[in-house]
Amino acid sequence: MAVKSELSLFKKEGKEDNQKTPAETWEESTDKRALDELFNLTYSYKSSKSYYELVKFVTRFWFYSPYNAMLINVQMPGAKFVAPPNRWLRIYGRRIKSGARPIVILQPMGPVMFVFDVSDTEPTKKARPLPPEVENPFEVKNGFIGPGLERIIENAKRDGVRIIYKDQGSQAAGLIGQAAGGIKQNQEFQTGVDKNGNSIIAEIPVRYDMIINRKLSREGQYATIVHELAHLYCGHLGTFNVKWWADRRGLKLNQLEFEAESVAYLVCARANIANPSDQYLAGYINEKEEVPPISLESVMKTAGLIEKMSKQKMKPRK
Repeated sequence: MAVKSELSLFKKEGKEDNQKTPAETWEESTDKRALDELFNLTYSYKSSKSYYELVKFVTRFWFYSPYNAMLINVQMPGAKFVAPPNRWLRIYGRRIKSGARPIVILQPMGPVMFVFDVSDTEPTKKARPLPPEVENPFEVKNGFIGPGLERIIENAKRDGVRIIYKDQGSQAAGLIGQAAGGIKQNQEFQTGVDKNGNSIIAEIPVRYDMIINRKLSREGQYATIVHELAHLYCGHLGTFNVKWWADRRGLKLNQLEFEAESVAYLVCARANIANPSDQYLAGYINEKEEVPPISLESVMKTAGLIEKMSKQKMKPRK
């Protein structure tokens, strides 16, 4: 199975004189993406140290999506554990202090919701001692991937990703690229069940081939798949539908790798899975004062999508 080299996958293909790359065109709409507008206008998180502190913060708030954890950090960098008022009262027996500052995050199946940090709450007469998840929220509860590996492999099929295992050398982990030309092939993807409980199967065209080193551990395979999917969903390979993810071809190689490594670190660290992306980011801040021009919006949303793919069965694309 022929797969292009990593550098050729992400080069500025098809750019002629005075013609903008998809990444340059996409960058012009920064004002439509809140986190990228914040990044560009205020220079927040552009220093390597502040960016590393940000991703560390997001990994610790594993009970909220990466995007929401980012929003919490923007509004209250010192937040420890946040919850809506009704949860504080119902579960922890605590009420919101007068004059407390609400934190706005996105609500599933709704617009926004207001949450408050534990520092802005006080105990009622029914309050009990705070449990470990509040006292020490930075302690992740897992440590191995479990069925998440099979889930992410299955869910990747809905976007035409075919994962192929091969025996590779110790320095080769994985690579994703557009599927080789020639005979078109499909993959089966379960889209639901009928009234009799039988699986409903759709034939999804294979658009991308991902090579994974068979010699890696399950956790190593997972971290590699996450990294390669990050390239896809950050738009580094283009897109078949801009409603699924953006076309951001034309970025420089250091931008591509920094975004993919950031996503891999966020997803794996939030699951307490050791991954080389931690060493990459830690090493970067020791060598560079500023991070390359990246899209925070793409990093956070891609991390949230891949994390979701590891936890639940995804619906087919429309």
